Amino acid sequence: MKKFVSAAFALSLASGAALADEATDAFRAGTSRTCSSCDLSGMDFSSRDLGRVRLDKANLAGAKLESTVLFRSNLQRANLSGALLKNADLNRIDAKFADLSNANLEGALLFEADLSGANLKGANLSGTRLGKARLNGANLEGANLDGADMRDARLPAAKLQGVSMKGARLDRMNLREQNLAGIDFTMGDMIETDLRSANLRGAKLAGVNLFGANLNGADLRDVDFEGANLERAILTGAQLEGAKFDAAIMPDGKRNE
Repeated sequence: MKKFVSAAFALSLASGAALADEATDAFRAGTSRTCSSCDLSGMDFSSRDLGRVRLDKANLAGAKLESTVLFRSNLQRANLSGALLKNADLNRIDAKFADLSNANLEGALLFEADLSGANLKGANLSGTRLGKARLNGANLEGANLDGADMRDARLPAAKLQGVSMKGARLDRMNLREQNLAGIDFTMGDMIETDLRSANLRGAKLAGVNLFGANLNGADLRDVDFEGANLERAILTGAQLEGAKFDAAIMPDGKRNE
């Protein structure tokens, strides 16, 4: 009886593996739009049209997806660690809890992408367009967001330690009570951004446009505001010990000499 059960189990495993191989082959050939839980690691899908495909829980670690269209695709819990996604169309993807650690997404389109709970630790997101993207609870530690357009993106509970945001566009975003300590925002845009009670201690805001920003109650100790535009910004209740305002335009519109 035990031999029969063992044989049946082995047959079941072999059958499952065969079906998985068939699903992978069909997806690679373009005859199927579904490859959930498939192993596609290291494969080259560069410049392919993979819009609206289902790749939830798929293993795409190290895959090449440069300039690939993945518009509205399902990438929930997929493993895209170390993947090349440079200039990819990821608009409106569902990538909740996906692993994109150390992935290269330079110049990618991520408008209205759902990256809630995703792991983007160490990822290159420079020059990306993240308008209205959902990054709730995402891990962005050590990520490069230089030059990214993040207007209207959502970042509640996101981990941002060690992030670089030089030249990023953060206009009118809600960053209230966010921990932004030590982040480099040099030459970025934060027009009318809500930074109430945010922790910006030691952040670099040199040359940043903070016109009309609300910094009420924010921790601005040791912040570098050199050359920044703070016209009409609200600084009431902010902690300003050690902050530098060399050549900055102050809330009253006058430049600090």
